[in-house]
Amino acid sequence: MIIGVPKEIKNNENRVGLTPAGVAELRKHGHTLLVQSTAGEGSGFADEEYQTAGATLLPTIADVYEQAEMIIKVKEPIAEEYPLIKENQLLFTYFHFASGEELTHAMIERKAICLAYETVELSNRALPLLIPMSEVAGRMAPQEGAKYLEKPLKGRGILLGGVPGVKPANVLVLGGGVVGTQAAKVAAGLGAQVTIMDISLNRLRELDDFMPKNVITQYSNEYNIREAIKTSDLIVGAVLIPGAKAPHLITRDMLKTMRPGTVVVDVAVDQGGCIETCHPTTHENPTFIIDDVVHYCVANMPGAVPYTSTLALTNATLPYAVKLANLGWQEACRRDEALRLGLNVVHGEVVYKGVAEAWGLPLVSVDSVLEGATV
Repeated sequence: MIIGVPKEIKNNENRVGLTPAGVAELRKHGHTLLVQSTAGEGSGFADEEYQTAGATLLPTIADVYEQAEMIIKVKEPIAEEYPLIKENQLLFTYFHFASGEELTHAMIERKAICLAYETVELSNRALPLLIPMSEVAGRMAPQEGAKYLEKPLKGRGILLGGVPGVKPANVLVLGGGVVGTQAAKVAAGLGAQVTIMDISLNRLRELDDFMPKNVITQYSNEYNIREAIKTSDLIVGAVLIPGAKAPHLITRDMLKTMRPGTVVVDVAVDQGGCIETCHPTTHENPTFIIDDVVHYCVANMPGAVPYTSTLALTNATLPYAVKLANLGWQEACRRDEALRLGLNVVHGEVVYKGVAEAWGLPLVSVDSVLEGATV
């Protein structure tokens, strides 16, 4: 198979879809790798490393899309890329369709095969291609929150861990999944007083067993959230419903009950956000203020640490990329239920329930699409 790796062109996105090691592995299986020149530069990988690994360098993003049968990326295509995508071309990347109506309709129009990292799901409901970036974003959330709590950045002027004789900051984490767990661990490690909320009592019991003593668990409901935000200095939104929009756990009216300078970091913003007033921002302009509450809503947080993120992502995606390349997307998805669940849009049809429900589109059975596909 001919596999293309374009350079990411989203604002301040420095990750790359494949490392030189990933190129070498796919070459070992006999596949052709086309990498756009300087695609890995932001992550610390030089063109020469890709060439040594066996890739052919191409000068433009258009060249990569034109020649490749399969595109491996990090972030969803943006408007400039839509015209480059070919019918029947396989795109293996993060899409987050449920928060991008324009993107959804564009991919339907292009009749590409869109296999989304974020909905590849194992039988135990784990999301193996989302976990690495969730771990990165979760660990970054308290780090970014601590920074924006500083007074020159319009925060409350609070040191997250406090000092002897002065109370530490109160951190509220909404969601006890991968992001929330990592956020709570880092915030606790910095010395904050942390409350982590979830709707699963079993998950809260698990968290209670291994979290340090400065992390307390609490059942998540509207009443408890409304009470907790009144005294929270930093709030981390970490709620995920795979492939669907995140629910709004903090609504606009709740902001007025928060103290001026409170910071909210909505890690779920690429799935619509769990804080109603959040909208995607960029690393270039990461924050905005509503009702004296600082909102940090960068939709690609791991892009700020691209070396770590690219290595972590390739570790997870490479085995699936090899399977897709070796078998073709149809046969790979027939054999692997996790990959099958990654299919979101195929040949102009929406085949993932969460995407269809988000935009009121007809849902086509993924099985019927696979039965009608030829290898």
